[in-house]
Amino acid sequence: MIKFGTSGWRGIIADDFTFDNVKIVTQAICNYILNDAKDYKKGAGVIIGYDTRFMSEKFAVASAEVLAGNKIKALLCKRNTPTPVVAFDIIENKLAGGINFTASHNPPEYNGIKFSPSWGGPALPETTEKIEKYCAGITIKDVKSVSLSEGLKSKIIEYYDPRPAYIKRIKELVNFKALKKSSIKIAVDILHGTGDDYLDTLLSGAGIKLKVINKERDVLFDGHSPEPNEENLKELKSIIKKESYKIGLSVDGDADRFGIIDSDGTFITPNQVIPILLYHLSKTRGWKGFAVRSVMTSHMLDRLAVKLGAEVKETPVGFKYIGELMIENPNDFIIGGEESGGLTIRGHVPEKDGILACLLMAEAVAVHKKSLGAILKDINKLTGNIVTSRKNFRLPKETMEKFKETLKKSTPSKIGGMTIKKVITLDGYKFIIDESAWIGFRLSGTEPIVRLYAEASSNDKLKKLISAGEKFVNGK
Repeated sequence: MIKFGTSGWRGIIADDFTFDNVKIVTQAICNYILNDAKDYKKGAGVIIGYDTRFMSEKFAVASAEVLAGNKIKALLCKRNTPTPVVAFDIIENKLAGGINFTASHNPPEYNGIKFSPSWGGPALPETTEKIEKYCAGITIKDVKSVSLSEGLKSKIIEYYDPRPAYIKRIKELVNFKALKKSSIKIAVDILHGTGDDYLDTLLSGAGIKLKVINKERDVLFDGHSPEPNEENLKELKSIIKKESYKIGLSVDGDADRFGIIDSDGTFITPNQVIPILLYHLSKTRGWKGFAVRSVMTSHMLDRLAVKLGAEVKETPVGFKYIGELMIENPNDFIIGGEESGGLTIRGHVPEKDGILACLLMAEAVAVHKKSLGAILKDINKLTGNIVTSRKNFRLPKETMEKFKETLKKSTPSKIGGMTIKKVITLDGYKFIIDESAWIGFRLSGTEPIVRLYAEASSNDKLKKLISAGEKFVNGK
């Protein structure tokens, strides 16, 4: 069965991610657009993007042929395209939606389909459930399709370049004058993904002293996932320390997630990036209103927001929920982010944009004339010290089932001897210990994995929470 997760349908190439299944999913999306999308206007096109993974451009062509077979105009990107660029183009040109072939930060053997409806954000559950139902009732014989050559001839398929309009918008959102004036040196790791000629070109075009690594396409991503986490950014960290760069920037395979390295080689976590940018936007733009975070994201944002006169709204995990709140309240929305590395701001797309996040972090360093560590110290004076951690536990099937049953039956009153003051079940289980400490658990829907999240005011307290959490997961 084809199932959509928090960010689309993903599968292993040549196993379940096949041309036949890609055509079936595209036909299901066509059925949804033609039968269920209330705002669909005849003639509105669908943009088709793809990342740098193996065969992504071929899968995109197959999808365009199915859209054309259903008489929906297919705007087929001329080159690999970041997810936020697809999102921007949907909104900018009032399209019926967008399909992007990407498995984001997943290992190289995976590929996937992200579908974004006409509002530009990731499809909400009510949309993906309808698409899944259509998929279940479709065989390859039911798929309507025309050849690429026929589609191009009839102009129902068009080769398309969404890059110029997106670049123009980013130049409006980021203070490139401040970046240029500061003369800071920046190092960038593209991780062989779609950020190439976006993140680096925007910086070099502003006259920034720049070093760029891993620009070229590599469908194996150097043998690991194209995820901008601390482990995968060792090369970038080494360059920054050896060659005295002020900041290191990176994006994942489809450029919707970010990775940030400070001038001393410290990895700045997304839990720190979101408050830094709320602080920066408040100081430089004077924006008021609310910030949004997913349930397992640090409360540093909440404590800072109080000091800045802003509110914080909490959502389930999945950027679609942040995007939904942004669309509903465009004038009050300041920033939204997740601990997994997604972020957007007022006036932009209701989708993660790693390119924009990286540029805004560089802007913060340039404007405040401080390292990110120094900016965090300023923030900590307002919020108090906060440390966070996230761990994944792969469990035997029996242990996983036992843990699920334990949580279903009753929630504990204590964990590790610490009293639980409040339980939040918005997405998973989050136990509030006190105003500066909490622990959360989320169960993977596809693998025997439990994700543990914890936050505290000191490293010692954090270690105690993690130890208690691990014992709780294993039924001890």
